[in-house]
Amino acid sequence: MTTNEHSRPTSDYCPEHTPRMNWSEHAPDVYKAMARLEAASRKGTDPVIAELVKIRASQLNHCAFCLDMHTKDALAAGESAQRIVQLSAWEEARHFYTPKEIAAIELTEAVTVLTDGFVPDEVYARAAKHFGEEELAHLIASIITINAWNRFAVSTRMVPGHYTPGDHR
Repeated sequence: MTTNEHSRPTSDYCPEHTPRMNWSEHAPDVYKAMARLEAASRKGTDPVIAELVKIRASQLNHCAFCLDMHTKDALAAGESAQRIVQLSAWEEARHFYTPKEIAAIELTEAVTVLTDGFVPDEVYARAAKHFGEEELAHLIASIITINAWNRFAVSTRMVPGHYTPGDHR
């Protein structure tokens, strides 16, 4: 029997699930294209906002693998645990975020959850108020990219818990 970081025997936990496949191994060109898209979108996006966006989209998409990765990356980059924890309830915890971060988080939700079939004009206008056109274009690209990563991870059941910050930089 082993113990985890909280000194609790790992036998107390449910067994880890098995991934369905290693999709990057079977579609390496797609994986490489996604990595290039990630790098291109990241160039014009504030790193703090980029991690908040990745975490919030991953929460909405129930992507445990990406939540594990991006919360670890955010913490390693100096983000506070409190801001990460409050992100799932940001509307009630606005005081933890800047108006620009709120605009990015709100846009993330609108782009990620397209149940109404569109991004509301008010949400886009609030984002456009805080971001120049080039920065906004990169932010939208970042939101779309994390949504694509989430869908790869969720559909192939990638296993969370093994990521070390910086592994995929």
